[in-house]
Order: sequence, then structure tokens, then C-alpha cells
Amino acid sequence: MAANNYQNIKVGIDIGTSKVVCLIAESSPDGINVIGLGSHPSRGLRDGVVVDIESTVNAIREATDRAEMMSGVAVNKAYVGISGGSSCGLNSEGAVQIRDRKVKASDVDKVINSAGAQSISEGHKMLHILPRDFLIDQQSGIKEPLGMAGVRLEAKVHLVTCSKNAAENIDSCMKACGISVENYILEQLASSYSVLTEDEKKLGVCLIDLGGGTSDVAIFMNGSISHTVNIPVGGDHVTNDIARAIQTPTNQAEELKKKYGCAFSALTREGEQISSPSINGRSDKVFSRQALSDVIEQRYAEIFNLIKQRLAISDFSQALPAGFVLTGGASKIEGISQLGEEIFQIPVRVGQPSGLVGLTDILKNPVYSTSVGLVLYGQKETEEDYLDFAFTRNKGFVNQAFKWIQNNF
Repeated sequence: MAANNYQNIKVGIDIGTSKVVCLIAESSPDGINVIGLGSHPSRGLRDGVVVDIESTVNAIREATDRAEMMSGVAVNKAYVGISGGSSCGLNSEGAVQIRDRKVKASDVDKVINSAGAQSISEGHKMLHILPRDFLIDQQSGIKEPLGMAGVRLEAKVHLVTCSKNAAENIDSCMKACGISVENYILEQLASSYSVLTEDEKKLGVCLIDLGGGTSDVAIFMNGSISHTVNIPVGGDHVTNDIARAIQTPTNQAEELKKKYGCAFSALTREGEQISSPSINGRSDKVFSRQALSDVIEQRYAEIFNLIKQRLAISDFSQALPAGFVLTGGASKIEGISQLGEEIFQIPVRVGQPSGLVGLTDILKNPVYSTSVGLVLYGQKETEEDYLDFAFTRNKGFVNQAFKWIQNNF
């Protein structure tokens, strides 16, 4: 089995609360072609954070083995998603004097580092420094300042930190599987690469990645992330609500949610009946689909209202002309966009991943938004220099060489 130690192979591993997905893709003349896909239920995480290393390692191995078997490529390095449940985001600014009155890579490097030189919460480490906007002599709206003339360069950035312990636990799991991490990527950032259009990002859009344990939010304005939020409630909470409401096992509640679930009870028809096994082997329980929908709607309404409150506090609620885009496994339910539009009072759509070639019928599913996005992120990182991409630290020799060229020619 060939190892993925050559540049045209990209691997994304989404370690979620309810599942682990491994996606292997290869650059081809037709695009980025999916050659391997594996998935396995995850029981080792709670609210997006590892709580059982052995179980998580087993899920990663199973998902990776299946992707390797399909592709014939051995996975030894990958881009890995970090859940919003272990992250924190804040905006920051920095400023430097422009050397020689013309912006060079070293000036951009300094201003980004200046903006990122913020005290962060104890127990956290920097994950991303994401440029939002550059200003030269107070002129704003500059996305690529290289080569521009001026005296003072400013940068507005969005900083994302993550829990050191959470990252170390995931790192331990990956090492136990013999896989090195090329980069950790915030999951809603990864998902944005697969489900959002450039126009949506420029206009102003809110992405909600509805996972099993968390709902991770990212606001995009003028093409860049402006805000990130995490709500510690997701699809597993909906399942638990169903299990308690109709007194059925959790696995049966999950099946009912997938088969009959509706997040907007007004769409259900009166008289629709469902039966489900009860706990402890008692006789099946019969109930209406509308009653099931009421339970589901209440929990999704809670998630959306919590997000709405957080956006109102941050003053973003009126700056989203492109509306809301929902994705992630918990967005796969009838009526969710209608409920979203009722609560947010602006357009809401369910985003399906795109951008890869091969297995499109399977991958056109919100469940795979993060894994597809991780591969696209990795490909973009390979193709573009750090000014056109999310700036992260310790890029190594390649970026140092690039900066030397920019500074000397």
C-alpha cells in the first residue's frame, strides 16, 4: 500500500462527537479526486472533546482502515478538525511602520504577529490568526497589501485559540494511529470551504455547523471570518430528548429522528402515527409524528435562539445579507430551514459539500462537510502563499524562502 508522502494526496480526518470520517483525495487533471472514504461511529468524545482515548483511537483506526482499503493509499499524515467546543475566538488589531515605504512580506509578517500578540486564556494555545482586513495609512478594505506604498500598515485579524489539553488528547490519539497532523483546523472554518460560496462570504453570511455534541458558528463578512461562536448543544441532545419523551432506547430514538424527524411541526400531517419499542422490552409505544416533531422542534429552536442571542450581543444580527447556511450531520432533517427562517427572519439554506470529484452522490451530504473542507483547506494551503490563506505559525522553511524572495526582489 503506497504511503501518502507525496504532495498530490490530501487526507482529512473529522473527529466528531458521533462519528469519525477519513477522506483521501488526489489531485488530478479533472480536479481533486476522492479515492478513499471511511466512517465509523465515535463514542470517545463528549461535546466535541475527547473523554476516552482508547475508544477514539479505535474509531480513527476503523475509519482510516476503510479509507485506505478503498484507495490503496496508506495514511501517515492528515489535516484534522478541531471542534468549536474546545476553541475560543476574538478579534484583534496590530500596526507597524512600513519599511522602505513599500509593503514587503516581512512587513505583513510583523503586523500579523503584532495583531496576534494578545494574552490568551490560561490552558489555551493559538490555533489560527485569520486576517480580516489590512489598512495602509488608514485606507481600509485592502486584502493583499504586498507592493503597496505607504508609511503605516495595520491589520485586523480574528484569533482562534484552542484548549491545550483537548489538542494534546487528539494528538495522542493520532500518534497512537501512526498518523502525523499536518495542521489542526477549526471545524467550522473547514466546513466553510466546502459549503459557502465566495459571494456569500463577501456579502455576509452565518455558517452553523450542527454536529452531534456542539453547534459551531462562523460569521463571514467581506470575504473573511469576523466572529466564531460555540453552542454546547447538538444533534445528540435532540436524540436524548426523543428517548426520554417516548421512553425508548437511545439507538431507537436516533433511528426515529432520522426516519420520521421534522424540525418544524407545522409540516407534519395530523393523524400520522409511529410505533417504537419501549425500554425493558415492554410493548411497543404508539405516538403521533406531530408529537415527535414537537420534541425535535423545541430543541432546535433552543439552539437557534441561543445563537441568535449571541449574535445580537456581538451586533452581527443585522449584517448578514446572505443569510444563514446550516450544515453538519444534525442539519439533515426535514423542516430545519423553515424553522431557521422563522427564528432568524432571514433566508436559511442547508449547505451540501462540493468542490471534489468522485463519490459525489455519497459526499453530497452535510455529514461530510468538515471532512471535504479539510481536504480543500489542505489543497489551498499547498497551492497558495500565506498572504492568500489563513496565516498560521511555524510554516517552516518554504515560507521562510518565500519571505526572503519577497524581501529581496
